[in-house]
Amino acid sequence: MHYLAIKGKQKLFGSVNISGAKNSVLPLLASTLISNKKICISNAPEVADVKTFIKLLENLGATCSFEKNIVNIDSTTVTSSCANYDIVRKMRASILVLGPLLVRFGHCEVSLPGGCAIGQRPIDLHLKALEQMGAEIEIKQGYVVAKAPKGLKGCTIIFDKVTVTGSENILMAASLAHGSTKLVNVAKEPEVVQLCEVLQDAGIKIEGIGTSQLIIHGTGGKLLDMKDVEVIPDRIEAGTYLCAGAITKSKITLNKVNPKHLEAVTLKLEEMGFGIKTTDDSITILPAEKIFPSDIETSEYPGFPTDLQAQFMALCTQAKGTSIIDERLFENRFMHVSELTRMGASIKLKGHSATVEGKGKLNGADVMATDLRASSALILAALVADGVTKIHRIYHLDRGYENLEGKFSKLGAKIERLEE
Repeated sequence: MHYLAIKGKQKLFGSVNISGAKNSVLPLLASTLISNKKICISNAPEVADVKTFIKLLENLGATCSFEKNIVNIDSTTVTSSCANYDIVRKMRASILVLGPLLVRFGHCEVSLPGGCAIGQRPIDLHLKALEQMGAEIEIKQGYVVAKAPKGLKGCTIIFDKVTVTGSENILMAASLAHGSTKLVNVAKEPEVVQLCEVLQDAGIKIEGIGTSQLIIHGTGGKLLDMKDVEVIPDRIEAGTYLCAGAITKSKITLNKVNPKHLEAVTLKLEEMGFGIKTTDDSITILPAEKIFPSDIETSEYPGFPTDLQAQFMALCTQAKGTSIIDERLFENRFMHVSELTRMGASIKLKGHSATVEGKGKLNGADVMATDLRASSALILAALVADGVTKIHRIYHLDRGYENLEGKFSKLGAKIERLEE
């Protein structure tokens, strides 16, 4: 088991290249299941979640290679429509194969992700939508067993709440359905938009891309003539490095980034006193003379992203005053609070709100990563803490951050990956 040792009180400097978006490449990989040819996906981040998803597709019969951030994948060789528990349990996004497998083969068996009991972060919205399209669905021994021998039929689907993976799953299913499908209350995240654009480039007529309402005209079962694609930049990784520059009061530049995807984040940083300069594909953050407290409420895109809530909480510990963070999307997204308090942070929880008293002083400690984004919050806190912080269970970080120690080291951080 590895851990990170980080020496605090180090200024950062220079620039960092942002990797491709993990949350975009996963649905793009799933979409190859409805392609009629081999596909090349470039700018794919070399992170654990991508490798796991590729392993899942290979287990279904796909032929894949992955090196130097390029995935070459041929899913025309897929013969199995059963996504087994051993792989799916490692990653919730595995559920993205449900729609493509069902619409391609007319039947599939997909393990419930991560032992999901269709409770928190539920997949019931996915299942309800597929049933509306004519699928017969049962839950058997921990698997979603879905059948649609005559294919899926287009219809109007209104999502009860915004769901990113649900929107993506039904988008792919609707692409091969009979007739047109109208989706209402669709997620508008850049990753969803990229999937729409890829499907459109493959010949699918999609109306309303980038809005909360889409109309998808299906092919009636005909596989798609998909094109090679370059993954969009990872806005969450970019936001994390912006917070690193902010918390250490350092000037750093992010390259290979799309500033438009980060407007909610950069506006919040400016509100807290930081300078922001942008070009078409870069963002530079300038130190604040005084870090002002901030009230943050997470919401669906284009609002403030829940995946950056933990990082901003770490930043708020350095503000001069009281910040209030409302987590509106996930009820279990404050697990990092207890670890930050171990480092000296003053944070009080009440329901879905956290009150952060910006006392400034943090101390190095042994802390434990509880999830992917919580892990990055601990890194940010460690960068400004007195002494050395040891972050354990960093396999969470490896799921979503490519070459994390290398990138931070290049920026001037004192960070090492060590063996327990």
